[in-house]
Amino acid sequence: MIDAPLAIRMLNDRVLVDPDTGAAERRSGGGILIPATVQMGRKLTWAKVVAVGPNVRSVEVDDRVLFDPEERAEVELQSRTYVLLRERDMHAVASEGAVDGGTGLYL
Repeated sequence: MIDAPLAIRMLNDRVLVDPDTGAAERRSGGGILIPATVQMGRKLTWAKVVAVGPNVRSVEVDDRVLFDPEERAEVELQSRTYVLLRERDMHAVASEGAVDGGTGLYL
């Protein structure tokens, strides 16, 4: 199913993102299965940018950004839940690939 474009125009420095829901269960680096019910420490979340305001300078639509899931406001549009952030609330933007042996992220 192809998603229709959202009928929304963001204002100022606001960014609307679609958080990665991923699998509920995770695996540790050692291969141990971690159930979804386990509460981990403060963990940042990746999301895909779906709309940006006119004053946003660092990200574009379809970028993947890293943010703190505790500092967010949720909004439901077309039966999907999105997260509304300010540009300053994002910690990193993923790039297409690592450049010159870098990590593939710029801060």
